[in-house]
Amino acid sequence: MSAVQSSFSPAADLAAVKARQQVAWSTGNYAVVGTTLQIVGEDLCEALDLRSGSRVLDVAAGNGNATLAAARRYCEVTSTDYVSSLLDAGRARAEAEGLPVQFQEADAEALPFPDASFDAVLSTFGVMFTPNQEQAARELARVCRPGGKIGLANWTPDSFIGQVFKTIGKYIAPPTGVKSPALWGTKERLAELFGDSARDIRATSREFMFRYRSPAHFIEVFRAYYGPMNKAFAALEGERQAAFAQDLTALMDSRNRSGDGTLVLPSEYLEVVVERK
Repeated sequence: MSAVQSSFSPAADLAAVKARQQVAWSTGNYAVVGTTLQIVGEDLCEALDLRSGSRVLDVAAGNGNATLAAARRYCEVTSTDYVSSLLDAGRARAEAEGLPVQFQEADAEALPFPDASFDAVLSTFGVMFTPNQEQAARELARVCRPGGKIGLANWTPDSFIGQVFKTIGKYIAPPTGVKSPALWGTKERLAELFGDSARDIRATSREFMFRYRSPAHFIEVFRAYYGPMNKAFAALEGERQAAFAQDLTALMDSRNRSGDGTLVLPSEYLEVVVERK
């Protein structure tokens, strides 16, 4: 999905888009990338001020960064995703640490839980990729109890990852009629999505630092393990594939802070805390 497509058409086949996304996120092994993002889950749980015994739902949990962070704080955690292999990876991590977590396959746009089931609902770089943003936001709000909190980490449009998806969109046409996932990284869109259900919305700009051996190493890892990047490279051949890699390298070179040939690259995201009415 591209971070540059921002229009929406009611005629968009969202079910077909979701099916293609599920295949993309099942490709490679996102867990290899996901584990590097663990600090984001820890920071988000602190921003939510989670208390032991709280009922917590992690939506589009991937391999469980926010899941594990909440479980380490002695919360009662349910971890969900629509990619079963990622849940398996999260389960293995939880078992290795002796953390009691309930894992359940679930669609973020149709969560299989009653209204007001959870004290806190989390998603780190997950729910922002749903095709039907309004429906996903309604589901997050629905399963969160009144007075509870929704915690999100969302890449911003101008962030490094936002620009990576813009670069992908330059070579692979984005789904017609689907809003950009990076809109979740704007205060305006968050107000549209949660304004009716929120007592308060706090969005704080933060940076995650990507650290790799080099820009080439980043491309190597993301090409092999990050589903959208894997699919993009697979769809391109010859000169276009080489040009895609060159554009990614130029993007990294323009933002790399290392000064020593390694990659130390910040990517802005919004840390969001929504207090439910």
